Amino acid sequence: MSKQTSVDKISVYLITLVASLGGLLFGYDTAVISGAVSSLNQFFVAALDTTGASSAAAIIEYKVILTVCIIAIAVLFSSFVYKFFSKIKASAIVIVFLVIGGYFYYTGFLSAPNVITENLRSSILGFVISSAIVGCIIGGSIGDKTANSLGRRNGLILAAILFLISAMGSAFPDTMNIFGGNYLTSFIIYRIIGGVGVGLASMLAPLYIAEMAPTHIRGKLVSFNQFAIVSGMLIVYFVNYLIVAGQSPEWINTTGWRYMFLSECIPAVIFLLSLIFVPKTPRFQVMKGQEADALKVLEKMNGPEAAPVILSNIKNSFNQKKSHWLSFGWAVIIIGILLSVFQQFVGINVVLYYAPEIFKGMGVENDASMKQTIIVGCINMLFTILAITTVDKFGRTKLMLIGSVFMAISMIGLGFTLYAEATGILALLLMLLYIAAFAMSWGPVTWVLLAEIFPNRIKGVMAVAVAVQWLANLTVSWTFPIMNNNEELNAMFHHGFAYWIYGIMAVLSGLIVWKFVPETKGKTLEDIESIWLKK
Repeated sequence: MSKQTSVDKISVYLITLVASLGGLLFGYDTAVISGAVSSLNQFFVAALDTTGASSAAAIIEYKVILTVCIIAIAVLFSSFVYKFFSKIKASAIVIVFLVIGGYFYYTGFLSAPNVITENLRSSILGFVISSAIVGCIIGGSIGDKTANSLGRRNGLILAAILFLISAMGSAFPDTMNIFGGNYLTSFIIYRIIGGVGVGLASMLAPLYIAEMAPTHIRGKLVSFNQFAIVSGMLIVYFVNYLIVAGQSPEWINTTGWRYMFLSECIPAVIFLLSLIFVPKTPRFQVMKGQEADALKVLEKMNGPEAAPVILSNIKNSFNQKKSHWLSFGWAVIIIGILLSVFQQFVGINVVLYYAPEIFKGMGVENDASMKQTIIVGCINMLFTILAITTVDKFGRTKLMLIGSVFMAISMIGLGFTLYAEATGILALLLMLLYIAAFAMSWGPVTWVLLAEIFPNRIKGVMAVAVAVQWLANLTVSWTFPIMNNNEELNAMFHHGFAYWIYGIMAVLSGLIVWKFVPETKGKTLEDIESIWLKK
């Protein structure tokens, strides 16, 4: 018996480890860009400063690919609108937004002369850095269909293949340019491909773990995926540092940045090969009529006595009817969307994507800025572990409020430090305080709340919250260079302006949690569901 139990535990933890590689690649792909910002600016954006037909053609291509991305995002969010309203009302809402949005987009951007300007240069750099998030939005939105058609495991295999293609294509957008456009367009497309992999992995990895794990340790094993994400970030910070350490800026700008993206091939190949040896989830096998295979997996993971009961519960779960997304009113939906938006509006991905550039802006040398980025990764990991181990003890809203307070203090303080041009150890400490505050609160706890607050009958609405979260991430990451590189803002605020904005967002995030977000600690999912029925 003990041997059987031991074998089961080994299988459970090995399968969790394999699936969590999806989370690791999520973090790796998200943070790899941080070490390459300056090089990408030199390689892609600085080349546009040349006048003539080639520069104008590159700007036109940028407008085209950006328009295609915006149309794809608009189609996705339009499909969500039809889930909330009748066809006539939804169509009216979509048409109004498309007409108004299209007008401002055309007059403010598309019709502008194809000449490089300060704002256009910053906009292109911002989109180059954040373009993968377009893929994340797409990947996250098709995650549910992928899970139910290809399956959870095969969906992760698809994500691994996309990670591999993106790593190679992003490293060599010139030699692997099969799209007919310029190198900038090629790089953006490959980053979007990787983003689709991130979006798929962000949904399918925790779903796979949750469906494979025994009930009594499910929470711990699913939480391991969040740990894997921050581990992936820390690993790539080390990798980026090892690549650039002792190298000249010229080598980094021409060759070094390619190795950063290419390094992702290693975990992607390990992930892909490992997935071949893990089983499909019992829930998916039941869905496809393979009950005998599902029972074998359940017996291995849960033991022969519990397996038939769990199989029966899985079969019964498919008989539950889904409800209209507004069955529980607007409150739960709006709260879920606000949690997603403010998790990003506090500026976390500005730090994760641009950390080395931020430290360079404080007067730190290139190698030292990479070392300080590693410190950021360590703090992020340590305080994420703290959140995972304390969220059930202290409660969700208490951790969120504490995080909001310290994020506001650190970001507003950092803004004033930059404004006074008093950078140094104080600026670094404020940055680390911000990372610690986010990592022990809004980082992991937002995901806990999103998983809990939506009743099972409208669980699909979580896809809206996740898509909005990626969109908010794109907005913040894209606009940071525009604010941070603006000559007029810098003349007045010395790079402090953007951080004051994020500090204000942190204050608002705390107010939202304090006034509107219910505490879910110690409540069953049925108890939480009753909260929305009373409103």
